[in-house]
Amino acid sequence: MNLGKILYVDDDKLLTSTFSTLMKVEGFEDVVIYNNPLEAVEYLKTEAPDLIISDFLMPEMNGLEFLREAKKLYPETSMILLTAYADKENAIKTINEIGVYKYIEKPWDNDDLIMNIRNGIERSHLLASLREKIAQLEEAKAQLIVYSENLEALVAERTKELSLANLKLFGIINYCADGIIIIDAKGNIEQVNPACENMMGLSSDAICKMKIQEVAYTDNPEFNQVSKSSVKNTILGLSCDNSEFLLRDLYIRNAINGESIPVEINFASLTNEYSDEEKFVGVIRNFSVQKETERLRDDFIATLTHDLRTPLLAAIQTLKFFLDGSLGDLKDQQKILLSTMLQSNEDLLGLVNALLEVYRFESGKLSLCKTVFNIKDLVTQCYNELEPISKKKNIEFNLHCEVDDELLIDADRAEIKRVITNLCGNALNYTNKGGVIDVYVKAQCGDLIFSVADNGNGIPKEDIPHLFMRFSQGTSKKRSTGTGLGLYLSRQIVEAHGGKIWVESKVNKGSEFSFLLTNVAAKSRV
Repeated sequence: MNLGKILYVDDDKLLTSTFSTLMKVEGFEDVVIYNNPLEAVEYLKTEAPDLIISDFLMPEMNGLEFLREAKKLYPETSMILLTAYADKENAIKTINEIGVYKYIEKPWDNDDLIMNIRNGIERSHLLASLREKIAQLEEAKAQLIVYSENLEALVAERTKELSLANLKLFGIINYCADGIIIIDAKGNIEQVNPACENMMGLSSDAICKMKIQEVAYTDNPEFNQVSKSSVKNTILGLSCDNSEFLLRDLYIRNAINGESIPVEINFASLTNEYSDEEKFVGVIRNFSVQKETERLRDDFIATLTHDLRTPLLAAIQTLKFFLDGSLGDLKDQQKILLSTMLQSNEDLLGLVNALLEVYRFESGKLSLCKTVFNIKDLVTQCYNELEPISKKKNIEFNLHCEVDDELLIDADRAEIKRVITNLCGNALNYTNKGGVIDVYVKAQCGDLIFSVADNGNGIPKEDIPHLFMRFSQGTSKKRSTGTGLGLYLSRQIVEAHGGKIWVESKVNKGSEFSFLLTNVAAKSRV
């Protein structure tokens, strides 16, 4: 039995192979897979799938661009975006801009993926059926003019069809596992389904006397200001031409047991040319299982990386004993092999430490230890530590410290040093032999600006938005050998200080990474 035609686009051949096998096991026979999104666009020009699944990060054309092209061809086909955990912001952007049905984080849960595939195909079929009904109604309108004498009979026939359609829609709404809610532009609840009643622990009559912000809450203070403006404009700042929007990181409190249920609500506008008042229908999805899964995953990563540090440190120290002659003389070939082992273990320890730092920042377990220190001394120290690398690569490494010798700032010295060392180290790694790197430090009105400019290969414009994300590996044209966590951690550190970090770059001309710390100057002695 044909369960629907599925188009899956992902440049990772291992994932597409795994997906194909899973689909066969689940009985989906009509599955088309492409590793190149451009080829998939050409396929869509002649074939109409029931469901489109796309990865987000792909060369030549990312998931946002691909789904935008697919939406032009098939606006009613359900679309699912596969994204990594760090790309949630881009997933939300894709949902808001294109109207994607669902996004799923990788690695996916098979049961959750299959459920969403089935729901997505069913949604596509339902929209197609509704479109067909609309076409039938238009045809009926024309027939009413031609066959005016049969008006009553035709009306009765079409009324019967509409009644059947409404009956089906009633069944879908009342037996849907997700909560369904209808609100007006000020957040007043007008209608809910049984699943929504069960989620809130209240009757339909009681819920319909409340506002959306009375049953759902979040840490975002703007959510409580719905009554002062429309739902869309207040919460998300969206323009009125956006027919769909997503509310994430919400909680609904059950009135019976007091349990707070994590949810996200996907709203769509019910407004058309026949309605004067703006209304929205929202699908409330319970994310309790996903939240618990995320917590367990993060705890597992933190425990694993923490337990790896001890044996790594022991191995590194042992190798150093061999290399410094403490355990006897070594032959040159043995020293080379042991040095290689030492470097590999130190690289692995660096990755473990970086993963631990990421976990601490994201879990809120790492607090800044601010002290007052001389910023010029810190920058000079970082410069002196990195200068031997520049000499080895024959790179002109210049420091322009345009701050008072006695300028003190109030910040976490160790974390700021990590950011400075990372930005300068990246410039040294990506600047070719004989290149030039300039480091600038400026202070103005209590703010500190730090910049590192090089004349290296530069970064393509399309890759710049991904640089400060987790595990970003250089550009789509050239992958780095690092952990992909340096710039991500730098962003976390700077933002934890209330600052901002950014990059300006042009291909074949170079890049300039900068960060700004506001109101950090403690005092300046002349």
